[in-house]
Amino acid sequence: MTRSYALVNLKPGVGKSTSAVFLAAALAEAGQDPLFVDADKGKTGLRWDELAGGLGYPVVHKPTKTLHSALPDMARRHGSIVLDVPQVEDHAAIARSACRFADTWVLPFAPAGVEVDRVFADDRLTDFLEDTQSLRHKPARVVVLLNRTNTLRPTRTGPDAEVREVLAEMGWHVLTTQIPQHDGQYRQTFGTKIRAIGTPFQRLLTELTELENGGGA
Repeated sequence: MTRSYALVNLKPGVGKSTSAVFLAAALAEAGQDPLFVDADKGKTGLRWDELAGGLGYPVVHKPTKTLHSALPDMARRHGSIVLDVPQVEDHAAIARSACRFADTWVLPFAPAGVEVDRVFADDRLTDFLEDTQSLRHKPARVVVLLNRTNTLRPTRTGPDAEVREVLAEMGWHVLTTQIPQHDGQYRQTFGTKIRAIGTPFQRLLTELTELENGGGA
């Protein structure tokens, strides 16, 4: 069975595309034969692949509203699929189609109170996820990935811990793995060949695999 992950959020600028590229790299290094689907009209994933002369796994650009119909045939040729989903607030139809296909939805989220307010001040994201779940035969697994954190590992105090606690109290499954702010390792690697081994994204894949095997989230 093909493993499938959609990186999705209400708004842009949360590190979604970078996280998707590194997760795909982790899958490739683990022998999971990933296909990267850039469903964002911004073409970040596609452009990254072009500038790098290839990322080591196939990348396709399909910002369409019929992804859930097109992807099953493509999935049969790969061990895993990572979808870089456009922001819901501007491209809900494309995002919905991508999430109808993917079995795990990963929500990158910066550990700041303003981000919590921006995303959850109204129910747009929650309503979108609930509506999309209703279109699926089986509910997707939904997890939050804290991104651009102040620390490498979870702490008991500080802004990372505060946002983690708030999200957990709201009912979100917040992954133990978190991605620290590190421009040199992540944002400045755009357009270059990358490796996930030795980075938190390797741990991210391990945690996602454990959730899949244990049925959590």
